[in-house]
Amino acid sequence: MTVTAAQGFTAAGIAAGIKANGNPDLALVVNNGPRLAAAGVFTSNRVKAAPVHWSEQVLRGGTVSAVVLNSGGANACTGPKGFQDTHATAEKVASTLAAHGLGEHNAGEVAVASTGLIGVLLPMDKLLPGIETAAAALSEDGGEAAAVAIKTTDTVHKTAAVSQGGWTVGGMAKGAGMLAPGLATMLVVLTTDADVDAPALDEALRSATRTTFDRVDSDGCMSTNDTVLLLASGASGRTPAQADFAEAVRTVCDDLARQLIGDAEGASKDIRIEVIGAASEDDAVEVGRSIARNNLLKCAIHGEDPNWGRVLSAIGTTKAAFDPDRLNVAINGVWVCKNGSVGEDRDLVSMKDREVRITADLSTGGESAVIWANDLTADYVHENSAYSS
Repeated sequence: MTVTAAQGFTAAGIAAGIKANGNPDLALVVNNGPRLAAAGVFTSNRVKAAPVHWSEQVLRGGTVSAVVLNSGGANACTGPKGFQDTHATAEKVASTLAAHGLGEHNAGEVAVASTGLIGVLLPMDKLLPGIETAAAALSEDGGEAAAVAIKTTDTVHKTAAVSQGGWTVGGMAKGAGMLAPGLATMLVVLTTDADVDAPALDEALRSATRTTFDRVDSDGCMSTNDTVLLLASGASGRTPAQADFAEAVRTVCDDLARQLIGDAEGASKDIRIEVIGAASEDDAVEVGRSIARNNLLKCAIHGEDPNWGRVLSAIGTTKAAFDPDRLNVAINGVWVCKNGSVGEDRDLVSMKDREVRITADLSTGGESAVIWANDLTADYVHENSAYSS
């Protein structure tokens, strides 16, 4: 159920000393081929971390032989030195893998990802030797250790895999805060042993992220470091139909995205917001995001108050097509608002479970979208005020 579920991949996760607490903080994932195809999507934040700039360049070639990821520091807003450190990290991975007899590697084919505090340079005196340690620990069973090593405020590591027809898609993710993506989200590495070229990977990945990671909106904050990579080894020798492959990638992404929401910082409720009856998918997404980012509603959900008026208020801030007198809202299956007014008795709504389901019917068309969010809690405020994260 990890990045090493697919044939042709090895991984490792170690403690390099980047984190002061001594927890694992460096992960390495290596594609041993025979194919080294890759695709990636990245944050749309205009302030991008050095590893994002580097990896965007690497992915233009459609080939990635290894990915090195660190937690304990984002290497964002670190100027030219930060980019030099990213370059040095890729160079170190390439030379170290070659020295360990793991084939020839080019730094220009090594993707780099970082997560942690923004505005702090990485301790390269610890990171670079850590790469040597990680290379020595590479294993076909190393996927779980790699997933643990990329955690920051995550309480659990996140992995998923799907197998069918003799080929597999596996993956790992980190993320518990700053969950409001634009195109991609958090740090995610996906692997497959299907024999698929870079254009097909790119098509499948962009389709999958659009309806999974891009529909996660926990706290309305977009990271500078969001990275999602999909690597193909071709080790299974199987080339699936594109539709089947794309669905497998989407399934793994959906699983990981749901795990991210379930581990969001301080959250006590996971909110599934489904917008139906929209004139367009864009309208449905816009409305869903507006509802997801309404702090008054998020507080009400935390207090188990089915305050549907706050849902209508959020809808009303959008440019979506709708008639206010035809809006309907259900909370956990109870239609508390009908035709823009009072519906079923709100006392019928039970909100004791972790998952809360909100359905907003715009009564305008046939399009829909689902956005996942969380409630707003005192624990979230404490976690993001008591220390830097």
